[in-house]
Amino acid sequence: MKIENAMVLAAGLGTRLRPVTNTMPKPLVPIAGKAMIDYGLDALEAAGVTQAVVNVHHFAGQMIDHLSRRNRPEILISDETEALMNSGGGLAKGLRLLGSEPVFVLNADLFWVGERADEKTNLRRLAAFFDPDRMDMAMLCVRLENTTGHNGRNDFSMDADGRLIRFSDGDGEPVVYAGAIAMMPALLDDAPDEAFNLNIYFDRAIAGGRLYGLILEGHWITVGTPEAIAEAEAVIGRLAGAA
Repeated sequence: MKIENAMVLAAGLGTRLRPVTNTMPKPLVPIAGKAMIDYGLDALEAAGVTQAVVNVHHFAGQMIDHLSRRNRPEILISDETEALMNSGGGLAKGLRLLGSEPVFVLNADLFWVGERADEKTNLRRLAAFFDPDRMDMAMLCVRLENTTGHNGRNDFSMDADGRLIRFSDGDGEPVVYAGAIAMMPALLDDAPDEAFNLNIYFDRAIAGGRLYGLILEGHWITVGTPEAIAEAEAVIGRLAGAA
């Protein structure tokens, strides 16, 4: 499946990353000389995405200024400066700026490195895997040993076909949600107008046997605290040296 639209969730306050986020939004925090959000936007560009919505709230002016310097993908702003909409509400609001074609959904503060240049990117693999006839969402997932900065807990259990349920020890392969989804915007047509958590739709998809996952190639990084910045940069440097 070809996916050319995306939504990047970037409006959070980044409270655990204070004092760094006292002066800038979390997605603009530089990791190895590159703003966190640009890892995701570069991945979207490499996957053929031409248009991406980014929601903004904390230091919105800095975000808009930074994003205005990109040519690809084209950036549309979903303004949440008056009120944060949480993950689900923010996604539902942002999707209204796009059409009905399939979309990627990315978290701005999670990213991966170490993809092989001679293989399809993770997002292209996810697009090829996504089948809306049998899936509500296809998630990029990662094994715990291939993460840096994570809390050490698994999110889901994956069966041999890629179907996901909430993590249960002994049920399938334990995996962590890697912050990337392929889905159809129509899935959120019934979403409320107020703030809500996207986990509501994860659980609905699980109940219907329609939440699926694909294992990420490479190494996944999350930066939640100031101390995690050095850990992330060390991993990036090590992988770059091994390439």
